[in-house]
Amino acid sequence: MPEKNRTYEVKIDTMNNLGYGVCRIDGMVCFVKGGVTGDSLEIKVIKANKNYCIGRVERILVPSPYRQEVDCPVFKQCGGCVFRHVTYEHEKELKRSFVEAEFKKAGLNITVKPTVSADKTTRYRNKAQYPVSENSEIGFYAERTHKVCETDDCPLQPEVFGRITSCVKSFMKKYNISGYNEETGRGYIRHIYIRYGKVTGEIQVCIVINDDKLPKSDRLCEELKNIPGVSSICLNVNKKNTNVILGEKYIPLFGNEYIEDELCSFRFRISPASFYQINHDCTELLYNEVYRLVTQGKCDRVTDLYCGTGTIGLSVAGRLSRCKLTGVEIVPEAIENAKLNAKLNGITNAEFICADSTDTQDNILNDSDVVILDPPRKGITQELADKISQSSVDRIVYVSCSPDTLARDVKYFTELGYICTEATPFDMFPRTSHVETVVLLSREKADDYIRISVHTKDLKTGE
Repeated sequence: MPEKNRTYEVKIDTMNNLGYGVCRIDGMVCFVKGGVTGDSLEIKVIKANKNYCIGRVERILVPSPYRQEVDCPVFKQCGGCVFRHVTYEHEKELKRSFVEAEFKKAGLNITVKPTVSADKTTRYRNKAQYPVSENSEIGFYAERTHKVCETDDCPLQPEVFGRITSCVKSFMKKYNISGYNEETGRGYIRHIYIRYGKVTGEIQVCIVINDDKLPKSDRLCEELKNIPGVSSICLNVNKKNTNVILGEKYIPLFGNEYIEDELCSFRFRISPASFYQINHDCTELLYNEVYRLVTQGKCDRVTDLYCGTGTIGLSVAGRLSRCKLTGVEIVPEAIENAKLNAKLNGITNAEFICADSTDTQDNILNDSDVVILDPPRKGITQELADKISQSSVDRIVYVSCSPDTLARDVKYFTELGYICTEATPFDMFPRTSHVETVVLLSREKADDYIRISVHTKDLKTGE
């Protein structure tokens, strides 16, 4: 059994979804932060449990061919990226293998295709939420802490975001505006929340404050307005002692209360609370795959559950005039945004209903040829799966941000009479641990299989 504080020479066999290298010492699994598949390392065991241990890299003896130089000065402190030290081709293969492993764990034989990517690993994010400490440090939380790891530029964000945070920091220093202390609940500015429309170039800056107003906010507006692209500035009031970033009250300071962007040739309005995919270019690839799967059979009636602001469903209905789309979402503001987005694009063959997706009316499902599912990380309820299987829905296009809950739900659907043969991962969040996956579930029909009965004869009696 590995001993704590002892050093070992190891070979890294693979990596897990947290970015740790995985090896074995005396038969026990050891997770090594900073280890890359194929590395030969000298490590020190810093934690030893009954079933596994954790090691720290002391020396790289022979570097892996998948290892690369890190291009971020705070990579080791910040908890955002876990694959920044790995070649991108290997990262994509790792993510494919993570999805495959979850299906195998669930007892499913599903072909997982190569990971689809827009092949851009920097400056791809269109949203960022920067915590602000009481000492006016602005950056991201260090791994597994709420200590702010200060940075004036993140390689995942557009460069202009760094200019915005620097502007806010200068404003705070000039007018003695404090950041926020989570322990005491004191201080003004809690977060800087920025959204960006890649096609339109529009930027919204939302300052989350621990009060009903921000002193000298007019001066801050004047500074931010000088940054190209900033077209909307607002305050968000959050005085609760909570880890939730946004409160419920917004105070507009400049411009519209929203920005707009284009996705799959459709225009969408984005308010601070609206859900909008982080990676514009990869989202288009994913939505085009959803469209392809939806149109593989009859699709006169499509139901989009957990529809959010309607972006997936509208990207289908807007290209299929014969299709009638029904979107269902529990958040009232999202439904209003979905209706507005349909109107903005002149899409008249779509309706949106505010309801829990699990409570979707039977008549809506019975009229549907295809159901699109894009649930939160926890997946769908068995009640909803039962309801879909008891309806006339023949095909389900499932978009998931969690491979383990996807495998669980696909397994349950197969028990209800659906088949799934392949899955496609999409790297919506390069350099991070996350991966999206799209699958098609089709109802098993009589001509999908042949039953063969074999009768053997007794060699003595011939019967």
